[in-house]
Amino acid sequence: MLRIGRSADEAELRRLLAREEELQLRIDTLIESLAVLEADLSTANPVAAAEATTLSDRLDDAASVATARAASPATPAQAQPSIGSHTGGLPVAHSPEMAWAATTPAMPPAQYPNERSASAVVDGKGVASVSALDGSASECIADGDDVADPNSFDEFEAPEWCVPIKANVLDFEWDALAEACQFDIISMDPPWQLASHAPTRGVAIGYQQLPDLLIETLPIEKLQTNGFIFIWVINNKYAKAFDLMTKWGYEYVDDITWVKQTVNRRMAKGHGYYLQHAKETCLVGRKGNDPPGCRHGVASDVIFSERRGQSQKPEEIYLMMEELVPNGKYLEIFGRKNNLRDYWITIGNEL
Repeated sequence: MLRIGRSADEAELRRLLAREEELQLRIDTLIESLAVLEADLSTANPVAAAEATTLSDRLDDAASVATARAASPATPAQAQPSIGSHTGGLPVAHSPEMAWAATTPAMPPAQYPNERSASAVVDGKGVASVSALDGSASECIADGDDVADPNSFDEFEAPEWCVPIKANVLDFEWDALAEACQFDIISMDPPWQLASHAPTRGVAIGYQQLPDLLIETLPIEKLQTNGFIFIWVINNKYAKAFDLMTKWGYEYVDDITWVKQTVNRRMAKGHGYYLQHAKETCLVGRKGNDPPGCRHGVASDVIFSERRGQSQKPEEIYLMMEELVPNGKYLEIFGRKNNLRDYWITIGNEL
């Protein structure tokens, strides 16, 4: 009988530890989501951004306590806490930090440009709806009537020496651009069309996707004689990206991995079909010969950097390209305001 009782206590302990680990994962995911919201709200609504910061700090404190609890092995005698109400399907023990996670106060929404809802947070090219966190995160932005003035983005100041071109890439006058300039570096983050039967798995897509056939029609081969192309790719488009490189006259030479981090330097795990995605990959191709002034061995092929606004790539990737070909001619396609950079030409329909 003693052995049976001890086995039952150990099973209960394992069950409770598994629940705490699940709660820790949910808290980390919510912190990451709020970090991205904070970055996007900082311009649109400073008040909401401040509230997001406060909420993120409180979540971080709760995560630290939960981590400490998970790291301290409990004895079988301690593994008998009462189990309270369920939040989003997760049983929550009656501890202060877990109870707070289930009763987080609401945060007012903010108006985004291009009618993107503040209830969406960004993961790479996709926009992961906070409501995808089984309801626990959606409470943070569901209530309140403090809506930011959408015209506040009119005060956006572009970098002094950038060249933004607002245009539809499908009917842009590429021939005129190619005649005026041949580029040393071309960077592009295509709005890949997701292909599965349930591609978003609870994730709201906040941008227009393009079929592969339309991306193929871009005359990239006309824009470069000798130089490099950097193509951001999602998991199910690797083969297509390599095909595009070949079609446009490039050979694959390298790839760069961006490991996403939260504001607290944790790994920023996102949504994925089989595994949680915490990285993005950029393929590097070369056409012709190295452009004048090209340098080799300039940087690591792994970037550890904080995830920021929607479709905003890390600063390090731009520094890497500018170091690879100093004082070069740089072009970014499918760019947005948060991608604008001095001495770059940026083309996109959301500038």
